[in-house]
Amino acid sequence: MSTVAVIDYGMGNLHSIGKALQHADPQTRVIVTADSGQLRRADRVVFPGVGSIRDCMAALHEFDLIPLLTELSSTKPFLGICLGMQALLEESEENDGVACLGLLPGRVVRFADDLRDGNGQTLKIPHMGWNQVHQTGGHPLWEGIPQDSRFYFVHSYYASPTKPGHIAATTDFPFAFASALSFGKLFAVQFHPEKSQAAGLKLLANFLQWDSDE
Repeated sequence: MSTVAVIDYGMGNLHSIGKALQHADPQTRVIVTADSGQLRRADRVVFPGVGSIRDCMAALHEFDLIPLLTELSSTKPFLGICLGMQALLEESEENDGVACLGLLPGRVVRFADDLRDGNGQTLKIPHMGWNQVHQTGGHPLWEGIPQDSRFYFVHSYYASPTKPGHIAATTDFPFAFASALSFGKLFAVQFHPEKSQAAGLKLLANFLQWDSDE
């Protein structure tokens, strides 16, 4: 039986993600853990996150997970979700500037307070609710998910990667920002697949079947 480990460092919708993964593939064993041995033995790893990047990085330091995350993201299929995506970049301007994991080059920046849509209406921050995700490549995690499907977002900051080739999808708010990133065995999304109904479950099912060596 294949095993997926959800990293438990005290920040994330762990119950919701665990249930969604189990629903996406009942044949997969789902464990929620911060134990390095269990994480290394798992076939796949999910790195969730909610809250502030300062608290996220402090918790990762406290649990001594930073070297392990670097290792896991390069050795097995690895999925970052929401804050777990933002933490993969080099730094975030949240909390007056926080150094992140640096697994992907780029920064995390805040949406401006004066954003307006095409009708001149002010857009509320955080960006919250359903929005379209435009796939920019043929990654296996998009298999069976129609182009411009809607996923559920809750965030005030967004990833600005240095390398355009790392962008796996974009979303408009009102400009196009990176809503998914990919590199090697790593895939990360700004939205919450566990809250995104059929499209989200399909993405999780694809992740649980993804052979990142192909």
